[in-house]
Amino acid sequence: MDIIGQALLDYQNGRYSEDIITYSSLDEEDIIPLPYLFRDFEEMPPLEQKALELCQGKVLDIGCGSGSHALYLQQQGLDVIALDNSKGAIEACILRGVKNTKLIDFQDYKGEKFDTLLLLMNGLGIAERLENLDQFLSHLKSFLRPNGQVLVDSSDIIYMFDEDEDGGRWLPDAPAYYGEVEFTLMYKGEKGNPFVWVYCDFNTLQRAAIANNFDCELLAEGEHYDYLAKLCV
Repeated sequence: MDIIGQALLDYQNGRYSEDIITYSSLDEEDIIPLPYLFRDFEEMPPLEQKALELCQGKVLDIGCGSGSHALYLQQQGLDVIALDNSKGAIEACILRGVKNTKLIDFQDYKGEKFDTLLLLMNGLGIAERLENLDQFLSHLKSFLRPNGQVLVDSSDIIYMFDEDEDGGRWLPDAPAYYGEVEFTLMYKGEKGNPFVWVYCDFNTLQRAAIANNFDCELLAEGEHYDYLAKLCV
């Protein structure tokens, strides 16, 4: 079930009546406000603004959602393709005026080369699990032109775990990386299938990047354990 896509289409077509509810393995219930997914440049957080300002050449917006980032880049005169595996998201992008779109899972996408690969809103989560990160980075590399760049943001969710008196954190006694979170989305009473999204701390990303022959630079840090990084070969 395309929960995100249906919600985006409803909002785009003037049928906004409620937001997406998220349930996670961290025992937290939250919402994704639909208007936020349609924000313009001025409403975006500084990390996103900085990433968009650094885009150059031909751009692939991976996990484009409603197309807010692609639209901005398009307005700046860049050649951008908006890619998502959600049919509803791509339909919303087209309705909003995004000129070039691809409806496909990024892991199955092949062929073209780009100067900038853009993965925003915790875009590394597409890898799903930390153990998939090497393969994911290798796949990203196959799309880069010479001197190309990957601009990606993520978060270190260590702050969500209890802190002891010495400042340490009580992490779950489990073999999985603490940044792997299982989500279920619900919209208008319909629940989607559970999926895993990985939030990767910068040091872990940097180690994986170096192991895959990337240079990895920390460009900026947000106010809440989030960061923007640039990877290049």
